[in-house]
Formats: sequence, structure tokens, C-alpha cells
Amino acid sequence: MAEDLNNFELARLIGARALQLSLGAPPLVKPEPALTFIEVAKIEFENGAVPLSVLRG
Repeated sequence: MAEDLNNFELARLIGARALQLSLGAPPLVKPEPALTFIEVAKIEFENGAVPLSVLRG
């Protein structure tokens, strides 16, 4: 999935997921306590666990 995303789309997905995490959404991977929301969102993306998608029109 990462191959067909441009840098802007990738940043939007990671940022949106990090915002969800900061507002109390449960992480979909087992994070270490010292990680930031952005780092957790990146790990989720790398594992294919981000519950977001990009729609192009």
C-alpha cells in the first residue's frame, strides 16, 4: 500500500491516525510506553493496521 501513496497522502494518514490516538483511540499495535502518538501511528502504518484509506477522485 505504501508504494502507491505520495508523501502528502502518507503524512495525512499518519497525522490523522496520530490525532485519533491523542484523543483516546486505542492503539492497534502493542506500543512501548515511551513512544509518541506519531511513532505509534507510523508503526501501525508499517504493520498495515491503520484503519484509514485514501480516496482519489
